[in-house]
Amino acid sequence: MRARITAVAAHLPPRVVTSAEVEARVAAESPGYRPHPTIVERMTGIRARHVMDDGEQASDLAVAAARRALDQRGIGADAVDLLIFGSASQDLIEPATAHIAAAKLGASCPVFDVKNACNSFLNGLQMADALIRTGQHERVLVCTGESPSRAIRWTVRDRAQFADAFAGYTLSDGGAAMLVEAAPDGGIFYRDFAAVSSAWEIGTLPAGGSMHPRDPEYAYFSGDGRRLKDAFLAAGPEIFANALTKTGLAWDDFAVVAVHQVTLPYLEVLRATLGVPPDRLVVTLPEHGNVASASLPLQLATAIADGRCRPGDRVALVGLAGGVSLGVLFAEL
Repeated sequence: MRARITAVAAHLPPRVVTSAEVEARVAAESPGYRPHPTIVERMTGIRARHVMDDGEQASDLAVAAARRALDQRGIGADAVDLLIFGSASQDLIEPATAHIAAAKLGASCPVFDVKNACNSFLNGLQMADALIRTGQHERVLVCTGESPSRAIRWTVRDRAQFADAFAGYTLSDGGAAMLVEAAPDGGIFYRDFAAVSSAWEIGTLPAGGSMHPRDPEYAYFSGDGRRLKDAFLAAGPEIFANALTKTGLAWDDFAVVAVHQVTLPYLEVLRATLGVPPDRLVVTLPEHGNVASASLPLQLATAIADGRCRPGDRVALVGLAGGVSLGVLFAEL
């Protein structure tokens, strides 16, 4: 049996925060530093991002998207035989956020979390594909809820700390879900993953683990965009070139090529390096920001809603996580 994507949905919190508002908040909460006006949008191409309510959790965003995906198929949560929560965010360190999402959704199936930064959802699809192909499950719900707004540093000492925290100002909250089902044909037909683990320090959120269990100073996202780009250029393109060679396909053979989106300049570097035609991209970044692992399913859900792809079309998902993890997955809808 093949693993076929039968429903795709996204959920974005209605509250929108502009890049100008981000800069204003940093200025208001940082007595010793004021960002240059328009620097966030000029450097990233991001005009706005979504922020969830104070009372919402990552699981709520995942459940909202999951309900939409189930509604698309006309089934209830009781028809799902495995739920995977693949996200960089989580409600708690324990238990797995998949349990919380399943409880809110009303599902009683087995569950587990997959965590690999912005590639978490793509790795969740990888697991769903493997488990369906080996006959262990028939209908898997892969969902994510990203809540990075809780880890943004608003009070900075100086320019150096602002630069270290800058990646956080690109981030957006959001949820997404895909239903993956056993099918005799079509579905996911190629996948490959790689890691440059020596570069793990490029992007971190240190709090809560054994290194920094309780120090609030480590509760903010820290990243180096230049090193991220350099790590990809040093080790990234080969996995994607091999995918085309092994399948005998070109990017033009796909209705949509969804590429993880961090900033518009970085997206253009990736596009040009990989040779992806501009008209195959679904650019969600300017109005929705970097939604971490929800980026790829958001792009696919947007493309389907816009009529850019439909059942029978091929789609490509290109994942990058902090320069450390790389992934590519091809599927026929």
